[in-house]
Amino acid sequence: MTHDAVATTSDAAFADDDPLVRESEIRESLRQVVDPEINIDVVTLGLIREIVQSPALVEVRMMLTTPFCPYAGSLVQQVKDVTRSVTGLEVKVTLLDDPWTPDMMEGGDWAEWGLI
Repeated sequence: MTHDAVATTSDAAFADDDPLVRESEIRESLRQVVDPEINIDVVTLGLIREIVQSPALVEVRMMLTTPFCPYAGSLVQQVKDVTRSVTGLEVKVTLLDDPWTPDMMEGGDWAEWGLI
C-alpha cells in the first residue's frame, strides 16, 4: 500500500460534500464498541491508532489491550460493522503488534476507570 493510493483522513482535508467520511465521525461512532473486560470503549482506550481511507476501502489500524485478548474476534468484527455502517465502504481492520499501555488512553482519571 502506498501513500499515493490511500490517504489518511483529517477533518481539515475534506469539504462538506466530500464522499469520504470525516475521521472524527468514524471515531465517534466507534465509541459504541466497548471492551467487555474493561467496560471502556476502544476510542477512549486508545486502541484505534489510525484510520486510512480510499474511495473503496477504509482501513482501521488498531491494537488490543493484551496480545491474547479473548475478545479480539468480537472487537474486530464490531469495529468493521460500525465503520461500514458509517462509511458504506468495505472495511479492513489491521491489528498492530504494538503493546498497549494505559498512557495511550484519552485524558481522564485512570483510578476512576479502575485501571490503577
